[in-house]
Amino acid sequence: MTVYALEAARRLAPRFAARAAAHDRDGSFPVDDFRDLREAGLFGLMVPRALGGLGASFAEYAAVATELARGNGATALVFNMHASVTGALGAVTEELAEALGVPDEALAARDRLLTAAAQGSWYAVAMSERGAGARLSQLSTVYEPTDEGWHLKGSKTFCSGAGHADGYLVAARSSADQSMVSQFLVPAGDGLSVEPTWDALGMRATSSHDLHLDVTVPTDRLLGGVEGLALVVAQLMPHWLVASYAAVYVGVARAAIDAAAEHLNARNLAGLPAVRARLGRADAATAAAQLVVAEAARRVDDSPGDAETNRWVWRAKLLAGTTAAEVAASMLEAAGTSATRRGHPLERLYRDARCGSLHPATSDVCADWLGIAALGGDPDRDGSAPRW
Repeated sequence: MTVYALEAARRLAPRFAARAAAHDRDGSFPVDDFRDLREAGLFGLMVPRALGGLGASFAEYAAVATELARGNGATALVFNMHASVTGALGAVTEELAEALGVPDEALAARDRLLTAAAQGSWYAVAMSERGAGARLSQLSTVYEPTDEGWHLKGSKTFCSGAGHADGYLVAARSSADQSMVSQFLVPAGDGLSVEPTWDALGMRATSSHDLHLDVTVPTDRLLGGVEGLALVVAQLMPHWLVASYAAVYVGVARAAIDAAAEHLNARNLAGLPAVRARLGRADAATAAAQLVVAEAARRVDDSPGDAETNRWVWRAKLLAGTTAAEVAASMLEAAGTSATRRGHPLERLYRDARCGSLHPATSDVCADWLGIAALGGDPDRDGSAPRW
């Protein structure tokens, strides 16, 4: 997988970069980028080979996401959501399924969803809500059983790819037991409506609009076939909820360095020692963040869910988010006022990079989690507010 997918990502990145400015300016979704991803077979990146996919590891995903983000961070960010869904589904081994009580029919349903992804379907994530963020335990979207399956009702915000995806991973709480949080794969179509609310500082091309649901889905759309698994999976696989963003923002940071170098060389400013020093520091900081992301990914592949693995996962998210913002700001300063004009790559990358610390878990939440761990506490349970 590795060579083909990585080469495909490197081949596509310049195409994405060429389209990025227009999509950022208009706040439009990069439809052509996703057509390219489909044609390259990358929607099957995290799908097991037995189901027609590329069978990538988490480390291989991270490498691909970084390359895609060097082209357009917004495209890579939406792709990350699809990879998170398919990656989490594909990571449910027979042993884990047995431990969680996942029935055979739920595994068959999972395989159908993964096979569809390998054939070109792509999935978005509808988790966050106004007033709750991404904290699963605070959601207001509810579900209840019906004769036809499950009825879901509620509203989601920051749903990247809204109105374009083939299906949505929806987190909801049981109307009968508010402590029970489950996830459903809801197909696009009747019962879903998109409210165009996304007009943000950065990542403007993600179409992260509000999604309203009043829909009934078949029984087999309950992921895992067992109610109440969402919070369990969040703790077993925090890498998909926390650190999958990290690789994207490493790519954004690297793109900012590339854009600054091109700008400075074109204007004969590369001879200034202060400018060179800024690029040198940015290069070192980005390389360090990338190494942390790679180490976290390696540990995820070797020991998923392990306590030390999870510490690296939270470190990766913290460092990638803060590094991208700091690097992009420094590169903008190195390039000078002309790079702040609308339409300049560095102006867009500066805004995109600033979003890295804001995705759940935010940099402050990551730092708090790591601080509690360093003090010998339980970072998933200690604190003034629930992590999820």
